[in-house]
Amino acid sequence: MKTNLRAARLAALSACVCAPLAAQVPGQDPQYPPFMTPPGAAQVIPPPPGTMPGHDWIVVERRPVGGNTTVGGSVVPAEEITFTAQMPGSVQRIAGAEGDFFKKGTVLAVIDDSEMRAKRAAALAQIRNAEAAYRNAQVQYQRERRDPTPQGGNMMSQMMPMPMPFMGDDKPSGVQRRATLHQYGTQIEQAQGSVMAAQAQLREIDAKLMDVRSIAPFDGYIVQKHVNQGDTVQPGQPLLSFADMTRLQVQADVPTRIAAPLQPGFSTRVKLDDANETVVLARVVQVFPMADPTRHTVRVKLNLQPGAPAKAGMYAEVLVPQPMSDQGSLPLIPVSAVVYRGGLPMVYVLDAQEEPRMHLLRLGEQFGDMVTVLTGLQGGERILVHPGRADK
Repeated sequence: MKTNLRAARLAALSACVCAPLAAQVPGQDPQYPPFMTPPGAAQVIPPPPGTMPGHDWIVVERRPVGGNTTVGGSVVPAEEITFTAQMPGSVQRIAGAEGDFFKKGTVLAVIDDSEMRAKRAAALAQIRNAEAAYRNAQVQYQRERRDPTPQGGNMMSQMMPMPMPFMGDDKPSGVQRRATLHQYGTQIEQAQGSVMAAQAQLREIDAKLMDVRSIAPFDGYIVQKHVNQGDTVQPGQPLLSFADMTRLQVQADVPTRIAAPLQPGFSTRVKLDDANETVVLARVVQVFPMADPTRHTVRVKLNLQPGAPAKAGMYAEVLVPQPMSDQGSLPLIPVSAVVYRGGLPMVYVLDAQEEPRMHLLRLGEQFGDMVTVLTGLQGGERILVHPGRADK
């Protein structure tokens, strides 16, 4: 009696376990729910409105694709300058500390200009003396033209107001008069040159007085102070570094043998050295024309996308595509052909009966406006290029 009861319980338990397995759809991959098509499997769906076979459809091609190489670099500000002292003196003022923000045109550093002010006053006095000498030379020249100096000198003229007829004419000869006029003309030119030299010296001093102030050329932050208020500096000594931290770049030295894909305008991915190892897009903006002859690398600068969680000085890795390396071939499709349904990448594919079907994809690396397909396409399929355009 107990044996029969135990057998009945085992039979009921087996029926409960086997029933769900028997209810599974034949051919369904147990790793995917019934509502999801495994990668590569086709799903019959209505085409997008306005889509017809043969319209914006292309044939998928397999092309040799390579791997990617990562090159380390640093995040730097797009604009950064270092102010240096242009004259000796003591630092009279520093506008703020590291991290302080200043608008364009703000005076950031001032060097004591007492010595230059004294030199400027001396230059002004020299200009006045030179101008006085110039005016005097002009007066002497005009006097000589209108009333030539007597050949015997002024003493005889003073002693004898009226010339005596028996003493003869004491007026200078033509040669002597021309020589005297030339002498006074030369004095005018020399006085005029002295005025110009004094004015040039004043302009030089004024230019140096402008250099005692360091003015912000753009909106930015003080990133480093090299001196403090009261320090004595010499010409060429750094005062402070100023940078625009709102626009950041990645600067990397790329080996010349792998730098060919990095051309101005090319977009690639950059992995930041933060807690989340964030990957952002960056666009190449500058490639230096000459490689480093010692390290055999070329410097490349890339603009980070706006809002990237990066800071100046952060380490970053630049993804350098190598499409020509021998690593087999993969289907390559336009990025515009990919649509996302529930966060999953898919494409519209035409089957042998000209019916549009949707394929679930697993995407690989992106090369410009093309992306590789790891699973979901084999090559030779016809896919819709702009499904979003057909929806409009």
